[in-house]
Amino acid sequence: MRIGVIGAGIAGIATAIRLAAKGHEVTVFEANTYPGGKLSAFDLEGYRFDAGPSLFTMPHYVDELFRECGEDPAQHFRYARVDTVCHYFWPDGTQLNAWADKTKFAAEAEQVLGVPAEKVIRFLERSERKYDLAGKIFLEKSLHQTSTWLRRSVAKAMLYLPFFDIFSSMHQTHQRAFRRWPKMVQLFDRFATYNGSNPYKASGMLTIIPHFEHNIGVFYPESGMHSITTGLYELSLRKGVKYHFNTRVSSIETQGNRISGLKTASGENFVFDRVVSNMDVYFTYKNLLPGHPHPERILRQPKSTSALIFYWGIKEATKLGLHNIFFSNDYRHEFDQMEQGKVTTDPTVYINITSKLTPSDVPEPGHENWFVMVNAPFNNGQDWDAMIPEIRKNVIRKLSEILSVPVEKLIACEAVLEPRTIESRTASHLGALYGYSSNNTMAAFLRHPNFSRSIEGLYFVGGSVHPGGGIPLCLLSAKITSSMAG
Repeated sequence: MRIGVIGAGIAGIATAIRLAAKGHEVTVFEANTYPGGKLSAFDLEGYRFDAGPSLFTMPHYVDELFRECGEDPAQHFRYARVDTVCHYFWPDGTQLNAWADKTKFAAEAEQVLGVPAEKVIRFLERSERKYDLAGKIFLEKSLHQTSTWLRRSVAKAMLYLPFFDIFSSMHQTHQRAFRRWPKMVQLFDRFATYNGSNPYKASGMLTIIPHFEHNIGVFYPESGMHSITTGLYELSLRKGVKYHFNTRVSSIETQGNRISGLKTASGENFVFDRVVSNMDVYFTYKNLLPGHPHPERILRQPKSTSALIFYWGIKEATKLGLHNIFFSNDYRHEFDQMEQGKVTTDPTVYINITSKLTPSDVPEPGHENWFVMVNAPFNNGQDWDAMIPEIRKNVIRKLSEILSVPVEKLIACEAVLEPRTIESRTASHLGALYGYSSNNTMAAFLRHPNFSRSIEGLYFVGGSVHPGGGIPLCLLSAKITSSMAG
């Protein structure tokens, strides 16, 4: 079959690989001049930065794509498990090193925060158990096909329904586990941000997320996160996938209720038997299918959070690690402010420094490349030109106080990514990083399915559809979609 894929984000590339491996003729159309979407990179005055996702978990989903094509992944894509998951800092001076080894992590939490180690171990075991019982159902299969719900594993999971904390929020679930240790609650609450949600609203089912990081591990790809894109892009080329870069699709073409192909902005027509859209589902309908019914209820769902990212070339070595979190003093207020379209004056700050493991990412020894991210609301008409300098000032003040370092004086160069540019560069509606939020208990079921109910031969993939955003889920989305489309 001839299959067209709209968008060369990581989910689009992975879908193209799987379909090509099945023998289909696959062509990918990308509006940008490069593959990867959010998972891209750039250089600034000798500093290299991964532009988007900075955390790598569940690497076997990448390996699986090479094996699907009969290749040894180790020959093309290398990575290693890191010893420390994250370095945590609190405003009162508390610092915690979250070791990859969960026993060492639990011992550290006991020593620094006073949390009994066995409580931490028990919580992580419960997280793993939730994933084993139900996570694979929600993440690895379509929730919109009857066959999924007829599986024995679903019936078994239903027996454990209270165990999943579905009707409690993540924060309530963490409170029950660590009521006397608010810093531990805050540490686990932060995992809601992995899909752009609010821990005070998102379902306790999302407490499966720490399992990926603390039980399976955090990994670092050789040469940085962008090597995931380059490795898979090169794999797709070896499988015969064709790409049209700098090519914007203007419409998805149909005959009656069936796909017939697509048309580019230059007026060129392409005939396809199937079309897969890796474009944000909102823009797929609004821009490419204007004459067809739109699933308005789905498209009106609340958006996920966005981000404000400062890319700083730092001209001095610091004590920080690969992943670092500087918590706010009032986490609930931080999320309340985002719900109002604002950023608190004391935001939680995440810093990723790849030069800690890839020294060539900086122009000379003793320098560092800081990826500094603050969770931000999606773009809803805020005055970002006024907000960004104020947020920057607050971030620098916070980091300087906690690190006892004059951060402003260390910045050699700077680039900024914010909700407006996230939307313009990656076609993410309103700059929402993960499409729709998971704050609703039924959010997983309200996400758009990986197929069209009204147009035969039309499929969807990526962070704005099932099962959600982030590299692992986008790769799973590709697996689900390709099994339907091919």
